[in-house]
Order: sequence, then structure tokens, then C-alpha cells
Amino acid sequence: MTKTLDRRLHAFRPDLADETLRGSVEAETFVRGEPARIDVPVVQLRPVPDLARGIDTELLFGETVRVFDRENGFAWVQADQDGYVGYLPETALGALEEPTHRIAVPRTFLYPEAELRKPPLGALSMGSRVTVAGEAETRGTKYLLLSTGGAVVARHCLPIGETLGEDYVSVAGKFIETPYLWGGRSGFGLDCSALVQLSLMMVGRSAPRDSDMLASFGFPITREELRRGDLVFWKGHVGIMENEETLLHANGHTMSVGREDFEAAVQRIGWLYEQPTGYRRIG
Repeated sequence: MTKTLDRRLHAFRPDLADETLRGSVEAETFVRGEPARIDVPVVQLRPVPDLARGIDTELLFGETVRVFDRENGFAWVQADQDGYVGYLPETALGALEEPTHRIAVPRTFLYPEAELRKPPLGALSMGSRVTVAGEAETRGTKYLLLSTGGAVVARHCLPIGETLGEDYVSVAGKFIETPYLWGGRSGFGLDCSALVQLSLMMVGRSAPRDSDMLASFGFPITREELRRGDLVFWKGHVGIMENEETLLHANGHTMSVGREDFEAAVQRIGWLYEQPTGYRRIG
């Protein structure tokens, strides 16, 4: 996914955003922003404070932001994960908490207590950060009790600092048949570049959010060198090679995350977006 309007204050290096902005604007004062945490399962980030406008990206429960402005029920924020900026409803923000675990499956239910027969309070996406305050077990199923209330299945979580291994392609494969959503970045719906970013995040790798930024990630290779884990780019699109012959990507053709024969995908996509623009190996 590539966006026409660039809403990224600092691509891929949010830790340097303050210094970058300091040299980019004229101002008598400089505001670092108020730290806050996303307090809803998923919130959409928009270029303007208007819920009718399209979304640029999404932020997940427990992710942190810096708030630079609040007005008329909206906050203008920068995401700590990848430096993206935009507007979101103020009601999506909460106080900072130190997370202890991350959701490690594409999506899981949040129950009011350690009981799967209770109506869920909601659901959380892979990558969501939670703070565990206790544990419980019901009929052999172990649950983690959250500081914010509710319980999640323990086997669906990983302690902060642990990863889903080193093979991000296997993580991406867990999202097969997840709906495609432009700007989406969760297990409930995501776009092509979010599939790459979220999968890499779960194996401990930081990555840019959009396909144009990913196109400078890693190092270039040739089409003949493609292997598992390599990225293929078209204008405004990116896919992951599952092996030398199969492409894994969130796409608008099936409106889902799907597997596709790579050569067939090149032919199918070519009539609208021409041939691939590049190939990258993450390293």
C-alpha cells in the first residue's frame, strides 16, 4: 500500500523524529508530545479529524503514541511503532501501562473472566500489548487476567521480549483468508504492507509501514534470485515469496490474504499495474 498524502513525520525512525522535526520547522517552542496508550482493540488513524475520511493506518491495543494536539474530540498523534501521524478519537487513548505480553495469534477473544462460555467483551489482534495482573484456570484452559479487566487464553499470548521464531513468512501465513482492508493493520483486516510489517514485528524485526518505504528496505536482488522471504514490488503493492514459486499477499483481487502462483500473479497484475518494479531481500 502506498499513499498519495504522506502523513509520516519520520519514516521508520521515530526515535529520531524530534530532532528531524526540530530542523524542519520554525517555532519559538518545540513540543515532544504527551505519551499515551491505545485503549481500544483497534483504532484507525486518519489524515484529518473526520470519521468519514479514509484511513491511513491502524493502531493496536497497548501500542503507544505521542499526543501533540487535542481538539473537538480528536487527538493528533504520532505512533511510536513506525512514526506515522494522524488523527484519532480522544476516547481511544488511555494512560500508559508497562505491557507484559503480546497477542501472538491473528485474533483472540477478550472474556469478562476466565470462562470461555461467557459472552466476550471484544477481541484483540496479533501484536496487541497487554499487561497481565494474574492467572486462572478453568476446566484445564489457562487464562491471563489483564490489568484493564477481562481475560485472554494464555496460549494465545507471548511474554514481551519473546518472538514467534525467526521465520516471518510462517507468521504471515497465519493470516490466510484474513480480509483485505485498505489501511488495515490487524488480524481483522489488513493491507499488503501491513502484512509484511506485522509479521516482521512478531519475529522481533522493525519495518516501515508502507510499500514505498519497504521498497528501500533490505537490499535489491534479481527476479532469478527469488526465494522464501523475499519481497516483490509493484506500483503500490508488495507481496512475500513463500517459496520460489508461490506469492503470499494481501490483495484486492481476492479481497483477502492469499497464496498465488507467482508467475500467474505477475500476468494477472500486469494489465493494471504493469510488471514488478523491484525485488528485495530483507537479510
